Amino acid sequence: MAIKRRKKPRETVKEAREVASAMWPYLARFIEYSNARGYAERTTALREAHLKRFIAWCAERGVDRVQDVTKPVLERYRRHLYHYRKDSGEPLSFATQQQRLLPLRAFFKWLARENYTLSNPASELELPRVHRKLPAHILSREDVEAVIAQTYLHGVLGTRDRAILETLYSTGIRRSELANLKLYDLDLKNGTLRVREGKGKKDRFVPLGLRAIGALKNYIEDVRAELVLGSDDGTVFVHEFGEPFEKGRLSDLVKRYLLAAGIDKPGSCHLFRHAMATQMLENGADIRFIQAILGHAQLTTTEIYTHVSIAKLKEIHALTHPAERPRVRGYEPDEATQETLLISLAADSDA
Repeated sequence: MAIKRRKKPRETVKEAREVASAMWPYLARFIEYSNARGYAERTTALREAHLKRFIAWCAERGVDRVQDVTKPVLERYRRHLYHYRKDSGEPLSFATQQQRLLPLRAFFKWLARENYTLSNPASELELPRVHRKLPAHILSREDVEAVIAQTYLHGVLGTRDRAILETLYSTGIRRSELANLKLYDLDLKNGTLRVREGKGKKDRFVPLGLRAIGALKNYIEDVRAELVLGSDDGTVFVHEFGEPFEKGRLSDLVKRYLLAAGIDKPGSCHLFRHAMATQMLENGADIRFIQAILGHAQLTTTEIYTHVSIAKLKEIHALTHPAERPRVRGYEPDEATQETLLISLAADSDA
């Protein structure tokens, strides 16, 4: 008979609650403060979960009061996160470590401001450096067309699914933003879509392309009424059971179409967001317009697509690199490429 190994106990919020600590009342007030400030529900939930883990860790080491938490204690906790291993034996990524430390900085800053502590021990807490990774997999235009073409095989539901895919591709909105769309957010006449309380609880307007408008009209006018059961809350996309899509169900749907098109790449809905941004940049769109469409708070977040969008760089490299020039004699670049080259050269001369 095979001997079953005992699994390493997981960190859970329930376990954290069972630990006696004088820090719990402060945490409750901090979460109440976060809610009152209008932070997103997910942000508040993550803050609470990560702070509960920290409090449980402190209690195991005899640190029960917020006033007893010092900079060395926080540094020790940072090292604990670095050396911690998951059930799989893998370490926590630097992004996860940073995610667990950020709430500590906010928590102790609030404690010091409210005079619960004499000083802020986390004011100089250094966070792990997170290296921004390029998207590993980008859908080409041909990939996108192949995926959308699969919807024509599925009748009524295919009409709905085509509207979903065309909307994702045209607007680059996030999965959660698509799931929360209401009929009154769509202005098909003027070709715009309103994202209500996107990331950071910010509203924005996004342009809708003609193909997406056509797909949405077909779905709303011919199909949606057949899918809605009971009371209609105005959610644009509903699944076959008459209820609004949840994020996980949307991912599963898009993933099925990707696999049906022979595309086995990690991700689902977000692949269309990456594809839209990358392909628009390759076709000459200004990065600040891409930033506005995607709803990025900082331009540095959008700049990741300039590294992915390499087609134009390869073209310029072939035209200008001394080792490549003999191979392209007789080739005349188009106006867009010439303009891109001139702008690049001017920028280098100004630097």
